[in-house]
Amino acid sequence: MKMTRFVTTSALALVVLTGSLIAADAVKSGPQVGEKVPGPFEPLNINGDNAGKKFCQFCINGQNPVAMVFARETSEPVTKLIKELDAATAKNGDAKMGSFFVFLSDDEAMQKKLESIAKKEDLKKTVLTLDNKTGPENYNIAKDAEVTVVLYKGRKVVKNYTFTKGQMKEKDVEKVIADLPEILK
Repeated sequence: MKMTRFVTTSALALVVLTGSLIAADAVKSGPQVGEKVPGPFEPLNINGDNAGKKFCQFCINGQNPVAMVFARETSEPVTKLIKELDAATAKNGDAKMGSFFVFLSDDEAMQKKLESIAKKEDLKKTVLTLDNKTGPENYNIAKDAEVTVVLYKGRKVVKNYTFTKGQMKEKDVEKVIADLPEILK
């Protein structure tokens, strides 16, 4: 009887601990599915028509389908996502799709890195921008989120993907691109 109670109690403790670890692993960042995108903000535009100016990409995209990405670093998967979204945005010009990245950094060298990426990748449609390390007010970008991808249409979030440091892989980039039809319908 005592052994059964010990095993049951131990199993229950293990379930609770495992559930807590799984819940702690899930980082919630940015506006969530079904929510309205919080609104205008003006990061420094690195490339595009408003390069060198603080300009609102949220505003210029209006009700159109948009891929908005917040990132803290210029990793290989992030650069791949930039290239893939640029190609998808160009391909979906009839749908008036927009895409922009907001790099969250107070590092003065980040602007030069982004200028280099924009030039090297010969970006046609995707705009790279730079904002402070906490991101725009009301967007609730988690400090533990390395990358937050928000796909929205009609200024309402359709998909949200959040990745902590080192978590985003090539398969995740492919998943984001595969889900673009959700905002293009």
